[in-house]
Amino acid sequence: MTIGILKEPLFESRVSLLAPEVAALAKSGILVWVESGAGLRAFCTDKEYTDNGAVIKSRTELIDGADILLSIHYNEISLSIKNKAFIGVYAPLYNPVQVENWIEQGHSVFSLDMLPRTTRAQSMDVLSSQANIAGYKAAVLAASLYPHYLPMMMTAAGSCAPAKILVLGAGVAGLQAVATSRRLGGVVEVFDTRAAAKEEVLSLGAKFVEVEGIADASKAGGYAVDQSEEFKERQKLKIAESIKKADIVITTAQIFGKKAPVLVTTDMIATMRAGSVIIDLAASTGGNTEVTKDNETIICNNVSIIGAGNLAASVPSDASKLYGKNVLNFLKLLVNKEGVMDLNFADDIISSTCITNGGKVISHIITKNQNHGNIPELHSEQH
Repeated sequence: MTIGILKEPLFESRVSLLAPEVAALAKSGILVWVESGAGLRAFCTDKEYTDNGAVIKSRTELIDGADILLSIHYNEISLSIKNKAFIGVYAPLYNPVQVENWIEQGHSVFSLDMLPRTTRAQSMDVLSSQANIAGYKAAVLAASLYPHYLPMMMTAAGSCAPAKILVLGAGVAGLQAVATSRRLGGVVEVFDTRAAAKEEVLSLGAKFVEVEGIADASKAGGYAVDQSEEFKERQKLKIAESIKKADIVITTAQIFGKKAPVLVTTDMIATMRAGSVIIDLAASTGGNTEVTKDNETIICNNVSIIGAGNLAASVPSDASKLYGKNVLNFLKLLVNKEGVMDLNFADDIISSTCITNGGKVISHIITKNQNHGNIPELHSEQH
């Protein structure tokens, strides 16, 4: 078994595996090839890889010869390449055309953003490991851009009030943003559509803002669910009240398989004071504000709205370390002791993450979302 680590596109500073994770694979008898320069932006040199048992190869050699290709993003893979296995984070629900290409090329593609939210899958949960980093960095980034102190400061020259921070969404990223904002001295309020989040929010010293009529999310596998129009209207009014008082807003609200809900309107932004900051972590799926653009900073009514859909990549060393641990744990499930890829589709982790195999769609999540009309229909035979 040969596993290849591809170099990521220019916008991505992370890498699928760092040298210590390569060493773990090498000890188990797996040959690891690394594309030259793949780890440089995560501060892992080719020499560190070779010192830990890897072989440095060109991109062409690696794609042609490796059995499994690791690449966070599916990028610059020729349509002429056939029958390869890929592991990464490929957002297949948003890329039906790409899924069609994989079917035609005969690829076995595993997308780790499709993992079920179960206890057994936690050690492989790349969304959580990377969201934790994004939440931390969102608070730090907001503090660096906000033109005032975050904590209350009492000096001989006078006193400065603490910043008021509003966090929309109390998932992994939101809770880390809350915890970091509190450590920095901010006063924090939090919205979430899951009532179960209240206890966690309060334990971090933040205020939980409740809205009546929340839809039950207990059967959504750990994800947020879409809400009724009546609830959305009540939520909008509550958010508008809180935004008027907020100096910093960190938005994290996403719905699995759908465009991010718009929670912050331009009218709301107009009520914020000049110099306020919004960090939108949902930017990659459309954003939680009406003006968000991913990887861009938009100035609206003297408020900075930062589209930060890939913020974990700004902490490339630790982000790569945690991502690599997730990948290693997934490989233990995918590759048997003889070093052969063993696909057990009765396993819910495999059946969720395997997007295509043998010219068919495998993931039951893809087919379920097709049936519900959430993604365009694929025309190839379904498994």
